[in-house]
Order: sequence, then structure tokens, then C-alpha cells
Amino acid sequence: MSVSVVQAPEKELRFTRSGQAVVFWVLAAVLAMAGVTLFAISFHRGDNPALPHGVWALPPVMAAVACARLAVHLTRHAYLILTPLGIEVFPFFRPASGMQMILWHEIHAAEVDPGNMRLTLHYNPERSAGLHLTLRPLGSARRELLVRAVAGRLAERGTEP
Repeated sequence: MSVSVVQAPEKELRFTRSGQAVVFWVLAAVLAMAGVTLFAISFHRGDNPALPHGVWALPPVMAAVACARLAVHLTRHAYLILTPLGIEVFPFFRPASGMQMILWHEIHAAEVDPGNMRLTLHYNPERSAGLHLTLRPLGSARRELLVRAVAGRLAERGTEP
């Protein structure tokens, strides 16, 4: 596997799946608290034998660790990268092998739905070919930045966003 080095990292905008990560951070916290609670009540089994054994705290704690690892992965790794060459799109599963590069000269126009939830990149003037990108994985503050960056890049090129 070859590793590419970004020649000018200051000229790229990286957007992560931080909007999706919030769900997994909350789930990790809830599962961790469930595990701690199960472990804590296991100390009172002498008083009430119907209480669960402390080993039952392991499954929620292990699930919490898995959710936290996934949340860290979603927070750190890119979903979209805007570079001087184009837009790099990384899928959720197997991002290294499934990465798609859309060059700026391939994009004729871009539009966003009213709620900033979907970015549509059109490849031709008839708007019959293109790509829909969901913006839900991005944090709400980052969606507006992405829309402005894509519109600015297309306006700079002289095409209409």
C-alpha cells in the first residue's frame, strides 16, 4: 500500500463524519453507565441473590468500547475532502479502496436541497448525470461551510452553482 503525501495541505478542506459520531459517543456513554451500574449492584448479591452477577457488566462495557472506537474513527477520518483538483469522497465501509475522486472540471453545476442535507453535483448542463452526496454525516455547522466552499470554487471557475 502506498501512502500519498499532500503537497499543500493548507489548500484542502477536510470534512469528517462528526455528525454521525455524536450518536456513537452517546451510545458509548449509556452502555458504559449500564455496565458500571450492573457491576455496582452485583456487590449486593449477598442481600438479594436475584441480582445479576458482576460478569454481566462485561457485555455493555465491551459494546461501549466498540462504540467509542467507532466514534473516534468517525471523528478523525474524512468523509469529503475538497482539494485543488476536486472532491474526494470516502465511503463508510472500506474508504481506502472505495474512495472516489470527482475532478472540478467534471462538475458542471452543484445544488443543495433547502435543508442542507444533500449536495447534488451535476456532470452535464442537462442535469441528467451526476452524484448525490448526503450531508447528514457532517455536523450542522460544517454543512454550510461545505456548501459555501463548493459554490465558491464553482463561481471561481465561472460556472453557476
